[in-house]
Amino acid sequence: MNAQKRRQIFERLRDANPNPTTELKYSSPFELLIAVILSAQATDVSVNKATERLFAVANTPEAILELGEEGLKKYIKTIGLFNNKAKNIIETCRILIEKFGGQVPDNRRDLESLPGVGRKTANVVLNTAFGQPTMAVDTHIFRVANRTGLAKGKTPLAVEKKLLKVIPKEFLKDAHHWLILHGRYVCTARKPKCGSCIIEDLCEYKEKNL
Repeated sequence: MNAQKRRQIFERLRDANPNPTTELKYSSPFELLIAVILSAQATDVSVNKATERLFAVANTPEAILELGEEGLKKYIKTIGLFNNKAKNIIETCRILIEKFGGQVPDNRRDLESLPGVGRKTANVVLNTAFGQPTMAVDTHIFRVANRTGLAKGKTPLAVEKKLLKVIPKEFLKDAHHWLILHGRYVCTARKPKCGSCIIEDLCEYKEKNL
């Protein structure tokens, strides 16, 4: 795919959704961090239902630490892998208080030092909470990037690096959200909605399947 096509893709995505954001509900970097940790192998809808209850009673590292692991589980037990996530969140809260003054760090190294926080989670927090031009490659972005020809790669990291290289700088801050939403609602895994896709004529998937 050439640079002109890539630019057109993001111009159209921007025109359709000028201010994209995550569908996770949060009101602080800490709430976002907890929501993203919980979202691994879970839907945003299920996470939002759990965090709505949780954040009403505990939305700081100190408050969640006071709940304790068993107390936290009561709020997140509807989410997959909740036992392991509860353990990681409690430990993360302890580290945030002891090492970072209760604040969520705004750099990758410190974020990835937290239990339950890998590269993808760190990228989401850096991008969404702090406005940094990172690219969190989940299954949606991986599929869209490869299927459209936007940035082909065999691993999420390969796709991430290529996207960061080929996406025009002016679109980088919001590209993560545009691609996730496009993959979630239009360029779906099964039966992509090509007929209602605003970038259909720029996509290489259709060309291969003519």
